[in-house]
Amino acid sequence: MADKQKWPLHMKVLLRLLHVFFAFSRGMTMGVRAACFDEQGRLFLVRDGLTDGWHMPGGGVERNETVGDALIKELREEGNLRIVGKPQLFHVYFNTSVSRRDHVIFYRTTVEQTAPRKPNWEISDSGFFDIDKLPEGTTGATLRRLAELRGEAEPAHYW
Repeated sequence: MADKQKWPLHMKVLLRLLHVFFAFSRGMTMGVRAACFDEQGRLFLVRDGLTDGWHMPGGGVERNETVGDALIKELREEGNLRIVGKPQLFHVYFNTSVSRRDHVIFYRTTVEQTAPRKPNWEISDSGFFDIDKLPEGTTGATLRRLAELRGEAEPAHYW
């Protein structure tokens, strides 16, 4: 393994200032979302209090949080889900539905539920559904992602 490069103090300060500048000039948000399947092949969906319809669980990546850590956290919080094996990165999407600076990192993963998810103000309902018997109100974005996962459509660049 290579040694860490030793930067002079003025270079460290300059690099930090550039990162602060980029945070304002290139500011963007990033989220994770996953198609979560159980061992029977059923898909886990949530319905939340902030948006309409049923969709796949996920949420924002916080400062100082890795994408992997955010995925684990969001699946646990939204469904009491534990990832089995390794999640598969599927695609990265530009999501303009909320802002002009949001990106969604989308995974496919196998999960197990550690306990039933009780409804609250954030997640009003959740559950596993047969892929050909999804609940009424499943969002268009969810249906598009499933078609892409099945190979019926090329992955889009927009969520």
